[in-house]
Amino acid sequence: MSRMGSLRIFAVAFGLTTAAVGGVALAQTQGGPISALKGHDSNAPIDVASDRIEVQDRADRAIFAGNVKVRQADLTLDTERLTVAYTSAGNLEIQRLDASGGVTVRSPSETARGDFGVYDLNRRLITLIGNVQLQRGDSRIAGARLTIDMNSGRAVVDGGPAGVGQSGGRVTGHFIVPQRRGS
Repeated sequence: MSRMGSLRIFAVAFGLTTAAVGGVALAQTQGGPISALKGHDSNAPIDVASDRIEVQDRADRAIFAGNVKVRQADLTLDTERLTVAYTSAGNLEIQRLDASGGVTVRSPSETARGDFGVYDLNRRLITLIGNVQLQRGDSRIAGARLTIDMNSGRAVVDGGPAGVGQSGGRVTGHFIVPQRRGS
C-alpha cells in the first residue's frame, strides 16, 4: 500500500478532516465524522480534583499536584501536576492548563497520551508533547507531538526531530481494516 493510501486510512480511522502527518497532508474525508473534539464546549465549567493545591494569587496561577483529575463537559484530563493560569480582573477566568508528569486526555471516542500537555482555552488548542499516542478504537498513531484544534477539528501528529529515545522524526500507526467478504 502506498504512503498516501496508509495516511488516508489514518484519516478515516481517526475521523479527521485535514491533518498533516510527518509533513504529508491528508485530504478531507467525504461526509465522514471529524475529530471528536470539534464542537467541544470550552466554555463549560472545569472541575479539578487533586491531592494538593497551591494558589499563587500574585502570579495568577494555581498548581494542583498528585493524582490530578480534570473534567470539562465530556472531556477529561489526568496528570500528576497541573498549573492553571487565570486572570482575576473581576471574575476568575481560566486561560490555560499546563500538565506534566504523564498526561491522558479522553473524549467519548478518543484517548490521547503524552509526557506534557497544554490546553489553551482562548485559542481552543490542545497540544501534547513527548511520546504521544492517539487511539480511537483499536487504531492508533504515535509521534512526538499532537495538536488538536477544537475549532476546526483538525489534528496534527508529527514525529519531531531525531534524538535520543525518539523515533527520528517519524510518525507510526496501526490501523484496523474493515473485514470484507470475498476477494
